Amino acid sequence: MIDLYYWTTPNGHKITMFLEEAGLPYRVIPIDIGKGEQFKPDFLGISPNNRIPAIVDTKPAKGGKPISLFESGAILLYLAEKTGKFIPTDLAGRAEVLQWLFWQMGGLGPMAGQNHHFRNYSNEKITYAIERYTKETNRLYGVLNKRLADRPFVAGDDYSIADMASYPWTVSHERQGQDLNDFPHLKRWFEAIRARPATIAAYDLVKTVNPTAGKPMTEEEKKILFGQTAAVVR
Repeated sequence: MIDLYYWTTPNGHKITMFLEEAGLPYRVIPIDIGKGEQFKPDFLGISPNNRIPAIVDTKPAKGGKPISLFESGAILLYLAEKTGKFIPTDLAGRAEVLQWLFWQMGGLGPMAGQNHHFRNYSNEKITYAIERYTKETNRLYGVLNKRLADRPFVAGDDYSIADMASYPWTVSHERQGQDLNDFPHLKRWFEAIRARPATIAAYDLVKTVNPTAGKPMTEEEKKILFGQTAAVVR
């Protein structure tokens, strides 16, 4: 059983997509980040960076004590290795998946996240910041589009954790100021993943876990989510 500490964010969706694809039994433990539940001591014991997602594997593949992990990329890699699914076993294939997994973790996710913040959440509309992150998101979409020009999935012929990592960060393309029609190969990939039964099941969790998803963020939620210092993890 996988205990999944989850909220309805792109990084949270990565893990539910994998769990649904792999058919692993899991239990969702909602962490309402708008209410500050990510700063509770019990959660910090599992995720010291006070971010979702995090997991506890109560039955590791080789036995022993439960294993806890935070950071979505690390979780995807752990689950892929645990199940032997969605990552190649050959050295070259594994390297392809890992480099694109890290590309998402270091590029697409952080840049799209800053894009979301300055375009949609910041009370002060800073033109330079909006243009900076909108353009960088556009560049990264271009990188992904070029990569997908001659292959069905990011790492080649097979669906992998590299795709699961990147897809959720393209779902909000309109809010990022991007038009998928400008990226035909990415659009084809996006629509193929969106139609997968496991993707549908993963995103259906939003209806039960966070039925008010998409509503405007309150000032109190912004205060909790943005501008925190080290004081919250002491």
